[in-house]
Amino acid sequence: MQRVILQVPMSKELKEKAEAASFDLGFSSLQETIRVILGKLSRKELNIRIEEVEEITHISPKAEKKFKKAVEDIKAGRNITKTESVDEFLALLRE
Repeated sequence: MQRVILQVPMSKELKEKAEAASFDLGFSSLQETIRVILGKLSRKELNIRIEEVEEITHISPKAEKKFKKAVEDIKAGRNITKTESVDEFLALLRE
């Protein structure tokens, strides 16, 4: 197999964040991640969906713990306190 080198200029910050995300997904390196993605792309097996992710940036560790517990309860089918609005739900998390 003849090998070639693909160079992709990017910021150091982007490379570091992409490496961290690759490791989180179970890849051994960023290069492995790119090879897998390019392989799927070349076989037209890659679906790409771009969407914005809403991120809560001002949440306390205590509220984050409560939120994670609530998500676990929902997934497990356990009832949680019903609220009338998102603001009311977030107020419960802040308690």
